[in-house]
Amino acid sequence: MQKKSKMLNDLDKEFVVAFERISCLKEAVAPDIMLKLYAFNKQANFGNNFSFNSGSDVRNAFKFNAWMQLKDMTPSEAKKEYIKLANTIINPKK
Repeated sequence: MQKKSKMLNDLDKEFVVAFERISCLKEAVAPDIMLKLYAFNKQANFGNNFSFNSGSDVRNAFKFNAWMQLKDMTPSEAKKEYIKLANTIINPKK
């Protein structure tokens, strides 16, 4: 994730922490959950500025499709959903 020159608000800070914690996980996360995290992250960082390489493999097509399904979600909503999902992975209820 790129460093931003402007000051981060509380949501941005919480999002960055969640992203870093997920990125450092040692145990595997189910592919469908990783796909959701990917889509929320893309929407949070790029909004509806979709780009897709038509020569890509099936895996990238699934990733792109997951991101496109969030087209009506604001970046702030995507950050909140990413944080919520990340917290369920990092701090599962027992």
